[in-house]
Amino acid sequence: MSAAAAVAESKPVREKLYEGMFLVDSGKFAMDSDAIVGDIMTVLKKAGATVVAHRPWQDGKLAYEINGMKKGMHYIVCFTMPGAGMKTLVRQAQLSETIVRQMVITQPREVFDATVAAITGATPEAEAVAAVPVAADSEAE
Repeated sequence: MSAAAAVAESKPVREKLYEGMFLVDSGKFAMDSDAIVGDIMTVLKKAGATVVAHRPWQDGKLAYEINGMKKGMHYIVCFTMPGAGMKTLVRQAQLSETIVRQMVITQPREVFDATVAAITGATPEAEAVAAVPVAADSEAE
């Protein structure tokens, strides 16, 4: 093993926080949403992503026609992934027959957590309050 390989192995791979928006055909999504979601998850899995939360975001008329498609479904996904997986993710999305367009951005922890809470319906404030232990003498007052 070379010295460079030893250094590369000793550095832990840092996972980044991402929000991805995937545009799919709304007609196909209405016909078989499970298959469409499965295709998106397969693309993410091939890139090494770990999905934290996902759901349909917006369905409606597009600003301009794309490949004969006038309406589209935007599907939002929050996930973690090593930065090296981005090239694979973009390529797999381009090769996918399901995904028409995609946009992925990195998020700071606070924004990522708020987005996950919005997607899942959880409130970050309630989770933070529930995690704080109550002191025994504060109950007596």
